Amino acid sequence: MPFTIAIDGPAAAGKGTISRALAQAFGFAHLDTGLLYRAVGMKGGDPVAAAQTLLPEDMARPDLRGMAAGEAASRVAALPEVRAALVAFQREFARRAVGAVLDGRDIGTVICPDAEVKIFVTASPECRAERRWKELGEGTFAEVLEQVRARDARDMGRADAPLRPAADAVILDTSDLDIAEAIAQARAIVAARLAQ
Repeated sequence: MPFTIAIDGPAAAGKGTISRALAQAFGFAHLDTGLLYRAVGMKGGDPVAAAQTLLPEDMARPDLRGMAAGEAASRVAALPEVRAALVAFQREFARRAVGAVLDGRDIGTVICPDAEVKIFVTASPECRAERRWKELGEGTFAEVLEQVRARDARDMGRADAPLRPAADAVILDTSDLDIAEAIAQARAIVAARLAQ
């Protein structure tokens, strides 16, 4: 029987790291849904057509982790037609027999509202900006913090599938946790649900 773990949260909160670790720990498939939107944004041209014709190689581009791709993703993710084009793909992935971990902005609220586990990973904007700044090695801390805050405003303020925790999500604040502590807490949440 499929078992779905929905991991949501803002940029650089640690949801990708936690999601990959959970998938590995429990033997589940993993989908970073942000890569879908980054790939659509970086394809250029009409974003709806790009979403409808997305190919695996589009998601293998080496530039999808940069700041430009993140900005492009946030812009195209605000378009309801782009979101609609990618929903079916994500939902199909989520019901894999081996189990699945999906991370993004609206997994627990829109894509997989019936997920067996929902975790909303968050951290302070300053903490997330520092992580992103160190990860990217681009720009100044102040510039990255401004981008993080602008992205939060866009993601939380969009009309279609705004970023917010699902009503039944467990909130995991990673501001004062190192990677190992954050992963351990997330694993404990999943293990407790699997044991039920």
